[in-house]
Amino acid sequence: METHGESRSAENQRGVGMIAWLATIPPLAVLLVVAFFVAVESIGIPLPGETVLIAATLLSIDGHVSPWFVATSAVIGAVLGDSIGYLIGRRFGVRLLTVGARRFPKQFGAEQIHRAIAGMNRWGAWAVVGGRFVAFLRILVGPLAGTLRMPYRRFLAANATGAVLWAGAVTTIVYSLGRAAVAIIHQFSWIALVAVAVAIVVVAITVVYRRNTAAAAAAGSSTTAVGAAGSADGSTPDSDTTPAPLEMADLFEPDGSLSPLASAAGMHSGEKPLRGIRSAVTTVFAPLARAARRTPFTAGLLGAFVVVALATGALWSPIARRSWYHDVAYGVPSFLDGHWYTLITGTFLSQVPIQYALILIGIVVAVGWAEVKFGTLRAFGIFAGGQIAAVSGTLFVLLAARSFDSAWAADLASHYDVGPSGGVLACLAAALITVRAPWRLRLRFALLAYVTVSLIYLGTLADLEHFLGVAVVMLVAPFVLDRAHPAGRPSAREWRILAFASLVILAAVEVIGTLFPTDDSLRATTSDTSVWIDVAVDVIIIAFIANGIRLGHRLPWVLGVILGALNVLEFVGLAIYAIVALDFPADLFTAMANSALWIALLVIFLLGHRAYRVPLRRSRRVVRNATAAASPLEILTTDGGGTLSWMTMWPANSYFITADGESFVAYQRHSGVAIALGDPVGPPEKLAQTIVEFVAECERIGLAPCLFSVSDTVLDAAPTDWANLQVAEDTIIDLPTLEMTGKKWQGIRSALNRAERENISFRMTALADEPWAVVSQVRAISEEWVGDKALPEMGFTLGGVDEALDPHVKTALALDESGTVHGVLSWLPVYGADGTIRGWTLDLMRRRDDGFKLVMEFLIASSCLAFQAEGALFVSLSGAPLAHGADYQPTGIDAVLDSLGTALEPLYGFQSLHNFKTKFNPRYERMSLLFRDEGDLPKIALALTRAFLPGESLLGIARMGLGR
Repeated sequence: METHGESRSAENQRGVGMIAWLATIPPLAVLLVVAFFVAVESIGIPLPGETVLIAATLLSIDGHVSPWFVATSAVIGAVLGDSIGYLIGRRFGVRLLTVGARRFPKQFGAEQIHRAIAGMNRWGAWAVVGGRFVAFLRILVGPLAGTLRMPYRRFLAANATGAVLWAGAVTTIVYSLGRAAVAIIHQFSWIALVAVAVAIVVVAITVVYRRNTAAAAAAGSSTTAVGAAGSADGSTPDSDTTPAPLEMADLFEPDGSLSPLASAAGMHSGEKPLRGIRSAVTTVFAPLARAARRTPFTAGLLGAFVVVALATGALWSPIARRSWYHDVAYGVPSFLDGHWYTLITGTFLSQVPIQYALILIGIVVAVGWAEVKFGTLRAFGIFAGGQIAAVSGTLFVLLAARSFDSAWAADLASHYDVGPSGGVLACLAAALITVRAPWRLRLRFALLAYVTVSLIYLGTLADLEHFLGVAVVMLVAPFVLDRAHPAGRPSAREWRILAFASLVILAAVEVIGTLFPTDDSLRATTSDTSVWIDVAVDVIIIAFIANGIRLGHRLPWVLGVILGALNVLEFVGLAIYAIVALDFPADLFTAMANSALWIALLVIFLLGHRAYRVPLRRSRRVVRNATAAASPLEILTTDGGGTLSWMTMWPANSYFITADGESFVAYQRHSGVAIALGDPVGPPEKLAQTIVEFVAECERIGLAPCLFSVSDTVLDAAPTDWANLQVAEDTIIDLPTLEMTGKKWQGIRSALNRAERENISFRMTALADEPWAVVSQVRAISEEWVGDKALPEMGFTLGGVDEALDPHVKTALALDESGTVHGVLSWLPVYGADGTIRGWTLDLMRRRDDGFKLVMEFLIASSCLAFQAEGALFVSLSGAPLAHGADYQPTGIDAVLDSLGTALEPLYGFQSLHNFKTKFNPRYERMSLLFRDEGDLPKIALALTRAFLPGESLLGIARMGLGR
């Protein structure tokens, strides 16, 4: 919603500022600035080229510069910038597409690129011309046309045509209508937005139609081919008749130009028009129909809003100019006149056309979300109640404030308003209750901060309505809507995040409010030296203490409390002055508003005072361990652990011992993150308490805790508000029931038989007990394997020869008659609760390149038989990172990790390793990353990179990866 007095938009204000700036430079410089901004925007960098063109044209009205020269400079900049963007796309686009096709074959495969080239061949000129009039497309057209090899002559002609039409139209309209043209440009932007939305629907229908037609044609040709082949000789056609899939080399010549196949793409279409269009339309709109049936109130509200907008003409013309505006808009004058019905009529309108886009999106997102979570009747009640509370509450607040001779209330009491944003924001506030912790608190805080800051620093009628609508729902909703999501008490980390966010918001609003003072009668229209000094002091102090507050240091918290206390004193003194002197000037209101925000921040500081105990000196930020009666090795061998438990004994790990000394967590510290390796070790009944103590200690010293490659048992014991995602699948072979018989084991039996024929022997041993000749061969095989990789050998959960030399670790060797090692495996012990070894986990796998080809199958099968004879219960072939079975369906962040695993496949072959292990018919157990929430994922990703590749920089990793 927007009040009647708010006639200037943010874009208009930016344009006015641009005019003032351009007026201070010579005419030639103005033309160069126009050409530069338009050119850089056309290259692909999002600068406000159109805003600069409008400002320069408005400046030409006063004779500062010729409008013809302005238009010409814009045309030159557009053609030059698009041409540079085209050359960039032509030079580097194929390389990027090739990398994309290798890393993401589903999204950037040769078939997809071939279809894109066909579209550019058929419709590229129209896209270039039309794209000049849409801001987003204006940035992308040049590089995209170059990448897809649109002929430059054709591109140049279309580009020049679009540039002339665009620059000529904007310059002519603005020069002819003067400053009022800005509003027309905004209205045209709304029309362009609708046109883009319609175009998206049309394109979607076209794509679905062509896909269905192509699939039908392919099915028909396949059936014909099979029938012809079958009728000739009674058999199916030979596999050689199947066309080979497209590759990037089929589309681009070695010099980067289009191949004849790509050049002809899309130029001759044999498709029959109008076939399948109805089916395509149904496919595109079916999800919308399902959503409408699921959320009838949202669909009805959306439809009513659009119908009223069309019927009243508000969709293309501001209704504030209509004679009947005051009869349908709500506000203090309407209610004093007895027009209570305006609460309904005003809800279904908007002040200006461009606001309809925001309101429609708000209805779909906020009201639709609330209806999905609470049902239709409750969503209706929340929307109606929020709208009534916002509008009627604003009425009573203004009437009460006006009785105290408030100039602000007296000013707003004469305004009118329309729109449903009070109810929409109420629905959003209610829906946020259903978000899982800790995002529930963060998002509600962000929404409340937005409406509060807007009320204090803007203070329009709409801002007061928004604040009341959100505040009422936040106070009432937790008691009547959703008791399944109790608010709880924020953790130490949440207090730090809230305080840090409040500091950043406070600094931003103070600076913005001082740089861009409003015309509000209760706020200073100019910023004098004292205000600037006050803001500068606050910003400097915030910059000094903000990061320390985020990390939980005590000294920055103390400084923040002191500054907050000083602002409390300032606020009290100013309030006493205003009451005693009966004087309330604008600069006094500004100072009191700033102090009020500091008071709110002080409350957050004091409520979360226990969160600020992290030592300032790094040397003191160490994990405190209780005195343990037993060492980690003794705890592990006594209580047992998971399949990765022996990795906790590796030297790179540190240990957190619980207060009772009976459990421990092995972790590594990287990039401000404590990465626990595998399941905590100790008595199973104390698992949940071990996790709680480890997390509390990490937060005490300012580390972000996470547990990597944990089992489902740990997920069940973790705090309920923690998140997890799958990072691997453990492959388990149960030895008591192992029988290598049947067709499933035929390949493994063949490897055992072939090894016997070639006199390859198996030996289970401790590598530390082997002679130097054998150990040196194992090292040579491992170094040869590492040398063939684009990236160095990984660590953390992947051991090497040094770890295999541990006397507790068993080593499986494949040797020929001459004593040459053909392959080697290392097996890590898995202890049970009774101190015995209940299983073994595979770690090191190395083979000689010129040795026995099936040595890995031979070694693993032989090891399983040996462990079975010893009475072990299982063998774990371990989990390949970022790999999974064929039936795995990733969603959300898991889908991102799945794409990452696909990208790393050429480097480390995670999925290939996982597929190799399926030969042994294992069962799978999920291995997960357990973390507090998604806000920690960026730093966890960096920390895991450091853990797995401790000797490499991120730049070096990226360089080697792209070099592959």
